[in-house]
Amino acid sequence: MSKQAISFYESVNLNFDKAAQLVDLPKGLLEQIKVCNAVYQMKFPVKVGNQIKVIEAYRVQHSHHRLPTKGGIRYSTHVNQDEVMALAALMTYKCAIVDVPFGGAKGGVKINPMKFNERQLESVTRRYTTELIRKNFIGPGIDVPAPDYGTGPREMAWILDTYLTFKNGELDFAGCVTGKPIGQNGIRGRVEATGRGVYYGLREVLNHESDMREIGLTRGMAGKTMVIQGLGNVGSNAGLISQNEGDAKIIAVSEYEGAVYSEKGINVEKLIKFRNQTGSVIGFPGTKTLPSREAALELECDILVPAALESVIHKENAHRIKAKIIGEAANGPITFEAEQILLDKGVLIIPDMYINAGGVTVSYFEWLKNLSHMRFGRIEKRFNENTYQSLVGVIEKLTGKTIGEKEKRLVTRGADEIDLVRSGLEETMVEAYNQIRLIGKRRKRIKDLRTAAFVSALDKVGSDYLNLGVFP
Repeated sequence: MSKQAISFYESVNLNFDKAAQLVDLPKGLLEQIKVCNAVYQMKFPVKVGNQIKVIEAYRVQHSHHRLPTKGGIRYSTHVNQDEVMALAALMTYKCAIVDVPFGGAKGGVKINPMKFNERQLESVTRRYTTELIRKNFIGPGIDVPAPDYGTGPREMAWILDTYLTFKNGELDFAGCVTGKPIGQNGIRGRVEATGRGVYYGLREVLNHESDMREIGLTRGMAGKTMVIQGLGNVGSNAGLISQNEGDAKIIAVSEYEGAVYSEKGINVEKLIKFRNQTGSVIGFPGTKTLPSREAALELECDILVPAALESVIHKENAHRIKAKIIGEAANGPITFEAEQILLDKGVLIIPDMYINAGGVTVSYFEWLKNLSHMRFGRIEKRFNENTYQSLVGVIEKLTGKTIGEKEKRLVTRGADEIDLVRSGLEETMVEAYNQIRLIGKRRKRIKDLRTAAFVSALDKVGSDYLNLGVFP
């Protein structure tokens, strides 16, 4: 990438400025929405083997228009203040778009987790959490972290336990962090949430026949060719669900070690098992190895899903992108400069702050579960089953026909927690996209989905500031 390329945070703010011209909000209020409210940079020592290492870390709270603030924690050597500020800003807009009542936040620890053993990672995580507690940067009503790149349920469990050590007796302590293991106040469906949200978002976009006609595609996901860049939690779940439930054809997958391609399609489930066994996607039966990881981005396909890190599509390679639709499963995979090139080519870009909002949506459900101290479905499941069974009995009596046991179990089953979580996520993604799409159709000056999504977010955040008494 060119040395003159703009930073991730600048890219986010340029997109903000583009949308800000299209909303009827005071200039000062727009400036307040744009800036990060609180930036906490910390450095702390951790013993690694026989050495003491100084760890650089951050927590940024972008907007306090709603509390608590919400956002993941990533472990990566690429972590810096600019990146964390950009991600925190995107979280504010993302939460607003999907009507999740949080302000945006983000955290980052500048380490390569692959070079730390489990005990060392636990030490880093607990010390980081301690620093957040000392500065009042974590709590169920203050700031609620979640997993991100390089972290998962294990790290969230360490955060929860550390928080409880300091806040023993706090009634809603479990709501201080989301993405926890199921057995430690987590929620079913959280691990797959971002990837499943990507699937629901893509499916909804593809269901609008007139929009698809404009880019030369037919309606629906079935049979559409898809390339996935990044086979982590988000990319793997997006691929699996798109293949198993949407009948998409995955033709290429790119990962850290390289990229593989098959015109006939790749079974994502088998590829994941192969990589877990061998440590690489290279050599997966029935595929050929592409010249580079980046080559997968430039393949001809219907749908490209960048699901790793930011800025992988930039002004140097944007001209070579041949996808008709790009679903930004990662945060900021397309730079501001590259976006205009892609739009001029007629590419439909589904913005990150909408399509990867599944994670924060289900984190919201987990937070609600923690505050209510009750599993979803516990009260109504059996009642619903009994009601459905009574209804089936009435139908059998009136018709004189017997319904088979298999069909009866299917019809009378009450919803489990995972069913309710998926239903809520699906409703959220469908409704949010149709709000964005409607804004884009009604306002002639809006030419792309990202601008429409920003306008949706700014209208909602601005309304909170103006109507909820935030200003003294």
